[in-house]
Amino acid sequence: MTNGRLILKTENLGIEFGGLTAVKDFDIEMKANQIYGLIGPNGAGKTTIFNLLTKVYEPTHGSIYLNGKDITKESIVSVNQLGIARTFQNIRLFKDLTVLDNVKVGMHHSVRYNLLDSILKLPKYRNEEKAVREKAMSLLRLFDLEQFADVKASNLPYGKQRKLEIARALGTNPKLLLLDEPAAGMNPAETAELMETIKTVREKFSLAILLIEHDMKFVMGICERITVLNFGQVLATGTPDEIRNNPEVIAAYLGSDEE
Repeated sequence: MTNGRLILKTENLGIEFGGLTAVKDFDIEMKANQIYGLIGPNGAGKTTIFNLLTKVYEPTHGSIYLNGKDITKESIVSVNQLGIARTFQNIRLFKDLTVLDNVKVGMHHSVRYNLLDSILKLPKYRNEEKAVREKAMSLLRLFDLEQFADVKASNLPYGKQRKLEIARALGTNPKLLLLDEPAAGMNPAETAELMETIKTVREKFSLAILLIEHDMKFVMGICERITVLNFGQVLATGTPDEIRNNPEVIAAYLGSDEE
């Protein structure tokens, strides 16, 4: 599935808040088209790492490379334009906008018309808006949300709101998609469907996916490589089988037979 080319690399990445170390010396090498899991207990630093990668937080030390380019000092907007998109642990949709408009918002950076084109509804504006709508609808079809295009996002069931957030992120044309607990709140059937959708997304858009998830069945069933965090530091990295059979991981997170 992967092609060997590194899409993401971090070196000694870390951050401190008021003298408290939240993440220390986090290293990752993630290949293009790879599905990679980041697991650990609450408070281990997983979402903090997402915030570092997307420049919501400025790292105290270390470096971040995307496609070989040092993006450590880039802004949030620049990082997104360079190819990183994300979803959030707590869903952040534009609740009063329609499902379709939520996806179109994620595509705003790709339009090439100006304000005058928009005001006068010139051909350039009409053509670009048509293309944006068609692309947004194709993303909604991928997530089986097409029939809800004109529904307010706030009126969608929880599981569909999760899917809509992923569809919106894909509208930015990312090469690396960060999913923060995508299966949270979903029932087993929805979770199984999401697993297949994520695999389809990876193949259709040729992108890498880094995900945080507490559902171990989900993680083991979809990820090709996994990093386990413990108090902001890497406890173990390996394939699902290696993580599943790692004594430290078993003791710390997966439980043991005696338990």
